[in-house]
Amino acid sequence: MGLRDDLERFREVGEERREDLADFIQYGDLGRSGPGEINIPVKIVSLPEFEYDQRDKGGVGQGEDGTPDAGQPVGQPQPQPGDDGEDGDPGEEGGDHEYYEMDPEEFAEELDEELGLDLDPKGKKVIEEKEGPFTDLTRSGPNSTLDFERMFKEGLKRKLAMDFDEEFLKELCKVEGIEPREVFEWARGESLPVSMAWVEEAYSNIPDEERGKWASIEEVESEVERESVQQKIRREGIKHVPFRREDERYRHPEIIEEKEKNVVVVNIRDVSGSMREKKRELVERTFTPLDWYLQGKYDNAEFVYIAHDADAWAVERDEFFGIRSGGGTKISSAYELAAQLLEEYPWSDWNRYVFAAGDSENSSNDTGERVIPLMEEIPANLHAYVETQPSGNAINATHAEELERHFGTDAEDVAVAYVNDEADVTDAIYEILSTESDDNE
Repeated sequence: MGLRDDLERFREVGEERREDLADFIQYGDLGRSGPGEINIPVKIVSLPEFEYDQRDKGGVGQGEDGTPDAGQPVGQPQPQPGDDGEDGDPGEEGGDHEYYEMDPEEFAEELDEELGLDLDPKGKKVIEEKEGPFTDLTRSGPNSTLDFERMFKEGLKRKLAMDFDEEFLKELCKVEGIEPREVFEWARGESLPVSMAWVEEAYSNIPDEERGKWASIEEVESEVERESVQQKIRREGIKHVPFRREDERYRHPEIIEEKEKNVVVVNIRDVSGSMREKKRELVERTFTPLDWYLQGKYDNAEFVYIAHDADAWAVERDEFFGIRSGGGTKISSAYELAAQLLEEYPWSDWNRYVFAAGDSENSSNDTGERVIPLMEEIPANLHAYVETQPSGNAINATHAEELERHFGTDAEDVAVAYVNDEADVTDAIYEILSTESDDNE
C-alpha cells in the first residue's frame, strides 16, 4: 500500500469520524461522556500492516528463537493462548478502540466542520495590556521615534503641489507688450501655484533685448514645450524638499489589549408535569452538545442550570437532565431567576448565552407579558428556545410561535428551533449556533 493510498484512507477516516459525530449527537448514548471528556463511537478502522514475504524466511524477527514465521506481521508477537478467544476465557469488557476520546475544543472544531459553522468568540475581559508595533502617531516625542519617511512624503507632496515650470513663465514675460498682471492671471487660470511677487521679479530680470521675442501667449504655447513637475524631478532629481513643522509625527507603540474569552451559559428547562420522558431526552440531546461546543470555543466557560415549573430554582448539571416535577408552567419565573444570577457575570466582561427548552406550553399571557420583555432586558449574545414536542404541536403549545412572531425569523440574537425527534437535533443546533450576531458588544 503506497503513501498516497494511506493518506486517502486517513482522509476517509476523518470524514467517517465526522459522520459518527453527527450520528452520536442524534442517537448516541450521551451518558458515556462528561463535561470535559467526550467519547464518540467510531467505526473500527483496519490499518495497513507490513508482513514478511513468505518466500523470505530468514532475517531478524520476533518469532521464537529469533526467527519469524512466514506471514507474521512485523513488530507484533505471536498469538498466545486466549488471544483468539478459543483457548482462553472470553473477555467481559468492551475494547477502548470502539470510542474516540476528544476534548470540547476538538469537539467544537469537528462540529464546525460538520455543520459548516465558524463561530469566532470575542474576548471581553481585559487580562493584560502590552506594547505592540509602533503604529500610533503623535505630534510630539523623542527624536529617535520621528517618522522621517512620513515627513519626507508630506514634503514631497507639497513640492509636487507647489512647483511649476519656471522657464515657461519666464518665456511668457518676453511676449511683446505683456504686463506682469497678465502673466499672473494666465498662470492662475492654469492652476499654477505662482505668486504675483515671483512674476514681477521674473519680469524685471528679462533682458531688454529679449523683450518682444514672442508676438502672443498663443505663440509661446505652440512653440515652447511645457515641462511637468514629474518630468523636472526625473531630469534634475530632488534637490530640495520643503519640510514644515506640521509634517512631524512621532511613532508610539500601539497598546494591545489581551482579552480573555469568557462565557456564561444559562440553560433553562421546563420540568412541569407535561414534560414526559421523551421530551426530557430531546432536551438533553440538544443542550449537551451546545454545552460542549461553547466550552470548546471559549477560554473560560461557566454554566448555570435552571429548572422550572410554575416556579424556578437553580440546580447542578447532574440534576438538570434527570429532574422531574409535576407542577404547572410559568416560563417567566426562569428568566427572572436568570436575570438575578447573571448579575454575577457583567455583560461588559462576559459573553452570555441563554438557552431554554420545553414543550412550548406556558401559562396564559405569560409569554407576551413577561417572557418577551425579560428576554429583551437581558443582554446576551444569543437567546434561544427549543421546543420539544415528539407528537407535533399540541393545541396549547404556543410559546415558540409567539417568540417567532415577536422577534421574527431573521433576528440576529434570538433563535427558535423545533425538535420533534432525534433527527431534528443537528438541525436545531445549527439553527441556534448560526444565528448569533457578529455585533454583540
